[in-house]
Amino acid sequence: MTRSNRSSLTIGALMVLLGGVLLLSQFVPGFGRIFSGPNFWVWIVIGVGAALFLIGALTGSPDMAIPGCIVGGIGCILFYQNLSGDWASWAYMWALIPGFAGVGVLLARALGDSKQSIRSGVSTIISSLIMFIIFGTLLGGMFSGRGFLGDYWPVLLIAAGLLILVNGFIKWKD
Repeated sequence: MTRSNRSSLTIGALMVLLGGVLLLSQFVPGFGRIFSGPNFWVWIVIGVGAALFLIGALTGSPDMAIPGCIVGGIGCILFYQNLSGDWASWAYMWALIPGFAGVGVLLARALGDSKQSIRSGVSTIISSLIMFIIFGTLLGGMFSGRGFLGDYWPVLLIAAGLLILVNGFIKWKD
C-alpha cells in the first residue's frame, strides 16, 4: 500500500468515525454527556491510543498500531470502569491487554509493510479471551452467581489445552 493510499484511508476512516459520533450526539439524547464532565479524562487516554495508531498509519509505520491498540484498549477499560464504578473489575480486566496487542498485530499486518504474523495476532487474542473468562469466573466479579460456567470452569482449561495441541499441528500461511 502506498503512502498516499494509506493516508487517504486513514483520513477517510477518521472523518467517518468523527461524523458518526457527531451525528449520534445530535439524535441520541444524552450521548454527548459521555464525552464531558467526569468522563473527559478517559477520552484523553483513548485519544493517545488513537493518535499512536494514526501516526503509524500516516508515517508508514504500521507497527505503531500495536501500542495504539494497547493504550486505546486500556482507555476503553477505564471508560467502562468510570461509567459503572466497577473498579474492582481490574482484577480480571488486565487479561484483555494481550488481546489488545493481538488486535494491533492484525491491524499492523492489514496496514501493510509489517512483518507481524497473523497467527501470532490470532493466538494472542484467543489466549487473552481465555484468560479473561477464567480470571473473571474465578474472581467472581465478571458473572453473577457461581460464575460463568459454575462448577464446569475447568472445561475452559481443557479447551485451551486442546487448542494449543491442535495449533501445533496446523501449518499456518501468513
